[in-house]
Amino acid sequence: MLSKSPRRALVITVVHDPRDSRIWFRQIAALLERGWQVTYAAAFSPDVGLGTEHLSPEACSRLRRVTLPRSRNRSRLRALLAVRQLLARHSDRYDVIVIHDPELLASTVGLHLPQLVWDVHEDLAASLGTKQWLPDAVHGPTARLVRSAEQWAEQQFTLLLAETAYQERFSRPHRVVPNAVIVPPDLVPAGQDRVIYLGSLTAARGSHLLPTIGRLLRERSDGRIGLEVIGPTHDDRTRDLLLQAQAEQDLVWTGFLPATQALERVRGALAGLSLLRDSPNYRHSIPTKLLEYCAYGVPFVTTPLPTAVDLVRRSGSGVVVGWDSPDSVVDAVLELAGRPGLAQQMGRRGHDFAMAEYDWAYWSQIFADELESVAARRSRTLVGAAG
Repeated sequence: MLSKSPRRALVITVVHDPRDSRIWFRQIAALLERGWQVTYAAAFSPDVGLGTEHLSPEACSRLRRVTLPRSRNRSRLRALLAVRQLLARHSDRYDVIVIHDPELLASTVGLHLPQLVWDVHEDLAASLGTKQWLPDAVHGPTARLVRSAEQWAEQQFTLLLAETAYQERFSRPHRVVPNAVIVPPDLVPAGQDRVIYLGSLTAARGSHLLPTIGRLLRERSDGRIGLEVIGPTHDDRTRDLLLQAQAEQDLVWTGFLPATQALERVRGALAGLSLLRDSPNYRHSIPTKLLEYCAYGVPFVTTPLPTAVDLVRRSGSGVVVGWDSPDSVVDAVLELAGRPGLAQQMGRRGHDFAMAEYDWAYWSQIFADELESVAARRSRTLVGAAG
């Protein structure tokens, strides 16, 4: 039964797509399931439909949307000012405020926001080398500024960490809420005719390799195995490469799909690909797509990032290949295709592993409990001030 006075949360992102799986499909859904009222402030646009099929009509009645400008490349000031205005005018209405973009820390300076929670699910300083819009000369100074902002935020706000390894950046322990996934209870065995790439498409994520992988799969399997690519891209070169490969029937590119639809496409695939390059910001994070492949019983093929190699060892559900090596990716896929019993066994191991360690059904309670604690502390502070 819902409380007569439900908790109120403000969730903000100007960088992530409003349909981001961690924010929308997992965290906001968890709060709504707990009976919270949620205001979701993000860069909504007419062509972005959130998709509420995973929510009950009653939960949807407690959801409100606020449209903010999108923060992208060098166009960021307008979004930061809009968030600043939102916080300055309306923060007192909310028991908890959750921000998801490190740059939004700049919007909080000088404001009294004891109920603010920063969900740390990236390492911005480590990722600056992949930001093509940022001049090389400012990477170092910007990274130092980001690290200073992190230390300041630790003293001001509650932090949630998406990776245990992120703890090394901070001086105090913080609650870890990993990029857990919604694990379906039923398992569809790994199939024989489709390889999946799921996730954003950038050069740092190996998107330039996909046309070659698709062509080699088609040629070496006599057309029996195809490559399906699911995810958005925001640069012209990647888009042109994928469109050309699709025109040549080397792959099928769906573009962005909401998480529920995308994961249904993963179900029953032969293998899932993760082609991340050896970038500093990827070395300490488990690629969420690997956990999603595991959850849906699909063996994965991954580049040798330390966290990915460790996941192969722990889950028994993956194969490690070399950097920038389409041939080795295709060799691994064809090996799985030639041994369907092995592929299905690996898929079962992955599903069991995800269920045991990364099931959002468990971690959602940890997340919601933490926000309840923040809200309760704020309530006690307000009562004390009133007394």
